[in-house]
Amino acid sequence: MNALLKALSYIGPPALLGLVLAACVWLFFPSIFDLKPLNLNTDRSASTGVKYGTGPVSYADAVNAAAPSVVNIYTLREQRTSGRYNPFTNRRSNGQSRVTPVTGSGVIVSTEGYIITNLHVIDLARDIRVALQDGREATPEIVGISEEDDMAVLRINLDNLQPIEIGNPDHARVGDVVLAIGNPFGVGQTVTQGIISGTRRKGLNIAQFENFLQTDAAINPGNSGGALVDAYGRLLGINISDLRQTSYGDASGIGFAIPADRAMQAMTDIVEYGRVVRGWLGLSALDLNPQIVQKLQLNTDDGVLITDIYTNGPADIAGLLRGDIIQAINGNATPNMLSAKQEFANLRPGDLISMNVIRQGQLFELEAVLSAAPPGAAS
Repeated sequence: MNALLKALSYIGPPALLGLVLAACVWLFFPSIFDLKPLNLNTDRSASTGVKYGTGPVSYADAVNAAAPSVVNIYTLREQRTSGRYNPFTNRRSNGQSRVTPVTGSGVIVSTEGYIITNLHVIDLARDIRVALQDGREATPEIVGISEEDDMAVLRINLDNLQPIEIGNPDHARVGDVVLAIGNPFGVGQTVTQGIISGTRRKGLNIAQFENFLQTDAAINPGNSGGALVDAYGRLLGINISDLRQTSYGDASGIGFAIPADRAMQAMTDIVEYGRVVRGWLGLSALDLNPQIVQKLQLNTDDGVLITDIYTNGPADIAGLLRGDIIQAINGNATPNMLSAKQEFANLRPGDLISMNVIRQGQLFELEAVLSAAPPGAAS
């Protein structure tokens, strides 16, 4: 007890003095104690401009808006196996025919029953059935196809169809949330979620004309032809493939979709003209390679070499000549013919294009007005 009293005799006066000082400060400067809880999200938003905590906790409304427009497609594809080789008779036996069921997806884009899907979903099919989310089924008419885009347009004759709302893929940003809706592996309509991982993806050898949206939303076999929608259920693209379905091997989380505006324009062309109408420049060209560069003594190996020009075509009217090298179209580099063709994927007759051209070592710019390709002309 004596020890405790002795300790308090040392601590007491300073503690009492501290309490008196605190009371004085509170009495004469009360605003010092008017403290608010620190909001880390608000503080961080103010410094970075990023709003936190504003995203939805569910995408059910987006799914409810888009899912009735996504159909399951079931086909029967006839495949013939190669016969066995008999080394004693030096002959191969006749192969056997086998019917294989194949599943895919499609998107209703009009009340008239037009459906967009991938060509590879219905290619070589001898029987096609379309199943709607509400349980109805129909046998579709094949309106037309575009091999260059891996697209097909079907039509069903049913009432009370719900076409999907079309979004604007040009406004899609890397990081935007997207949903992929389709029929993977034939298990039934399924929704997967991810983000936009990239835009304007080309050179993937999935289709001749490529300008894809890239996403990490799961796109499995059967999702092809289905819808890639934004967080509000608006169509951004038609799912076409992921890298696991190409020569790239195992590459999960890397899927691609045809932008919705391009798919809709292709469908309109197919319905109206029976084919996709693109702008035509009217020339033939070769990729530059070391042999050509050396033989022609060129001072560049970047671009495509014009080898022929259609008389009175857009290139001829613009003043292009054989031997010219096109290095860029509309400001985008054209290191090879594949890149040059991709630049024409969304161009239309009447569009004005600019080209960076090298002629006899001099770089200059030319403009050309594209036209529609005449019958039989190469694209």
